[in-house]
Amino acid sequence: MRLGRLRYASKYLAIQYFYAEKHWSIKWMCKHLGVTRAAYYKWLKRDIPEAEKENEIIAQLIREYDDRFNHILGYRRMTGWINRLNGTNYSRNRIRRIMTELNIHSVIRRKKKKYTISTPETTAENILSRDFNAECPNQKWVTDITEFKWYEGPGVHKLYLSAILDLYDRSVVSYVVSTRNDNKLVFDTFEQAIRSNPDAHPLFHSDRGFQYTSKVFQFKLSQQVMEQSMSRVGHCIDNCPTEGFWGIVKVEMYYLTRFSNEAELRTSIDRYIHFYNYERFQERFETRTPMEVRTAALAAEKPMQFPIAENKRIQQYKAKFAA
Repeated sequence: MRLGRLRYASKYLAIQYFYAEKHWSIKWMCKHLGVTRAAYYKWLKRDIPEAEKENEIIAQLIREYDDRFNHILGYRRMTGWINRLNGTNYSRNRIRRIMTELNIHSVIRRKKKKYTISTPETTAENILSRDFNAECPNQKWVTDITEFKWYEGPGVHKLYLSAILDLYDRSVVSYVVSTRNDNKLVFDTFEQAIRSNPDAHPLFHSDRGFQYTSKVFQFKLSQQVMEQSMSRVGHCIDNCPTEGFWGIVKVEMYYLTRFSNEAELRTSIDRYIHFYNYERFQERFETRTPMEVRTAALAAEKPMQFPIAENKRIQQYKAKFAA
C-alpha cells in the first residue's frame, strides 16, 4: 500500500514485510523487484514525511469507520464523518485516494422492484407535487410501507415496516414493524406519530395504498386537521424521500445480513432506525444527524434552512429540451 509519494514505496514495504515475517533474502527480493539494496536501506533509514505519517493516521480511521459502520461509507460520507468526529478538514480527493489504496468502498445498491399498481378506494390530489423542501419541522410528512424477508428452515417469512418521515430534517417521526400489511399497521404508525407530536398539522403525503385511501384513515387525518396528498398512479418518484429512505435502510442494514429469525430482524430494524436518527451524519445538514437538526429547529424562532440542491442533469435536460 502506497500512502506516501515515494516512487518505490510499495516495493520497499513488501521487502520490509517479507524479510521480517518470512526471513526472505533482501538481496534476492531487491533483484526481482528491480530496486537496489542501497536504495532500500536508504529508504529504511529515512525520516518519514509528515504527510505520509498523517496518511497512515487517516488510513487507520478509514479502516475503523469502515468496520464500525458496516461498510456503508463511500469516500464522500467517509470524509464528512472523519472531519466531523475528529475536528479535521481533509479533502475528499485525499480520502478517496487512501480508500482506493486500501481497497475500501461502500456497499452497492440493488435494483428496486417494479411498482405494483393497486385499485384505490378514495384518492386525494398530489398536493405535495414533488416539493420536498420544508421550512420547519412538522410542515410536511411522508409515509410508506416496505417489506423484509427472513428465513427459518425451508420457509420464507415476511415483516413489514411502516414509517413516517418529516421532510424538514428527514427524521423518522414514527415507525411500526408487523407481520401483517394491514390497516392496523398504518393506523398504529400514525397514532404513534401523533402521540409524539400532538400539535402537529402537517401536509400528509403517501402513495395510493389501500390503507391510506380508506375512509377510516381519512377520518383520522381530518380529526388531526391534516391535509392529505397522494402520489399519482405508477409515479413512485412522487414519494421519493420515503423510497430513498427504504433504499438506505436496506443497503446499510438489511442486505448485509441473512436473518434467521424474526427477533433478530426486528432488533436490527430498531437499532438501525436509532442509528439513522441519532448517529448517521448527513452532508446536506452540514454533517449533522436528523435529530440534531430537529432539536435545534424546534428550539429556534426561525429554523435554519437546508434547501435541496438542484439536480444538474435535470437542469441541463430542461435547458436543452424545454420549450
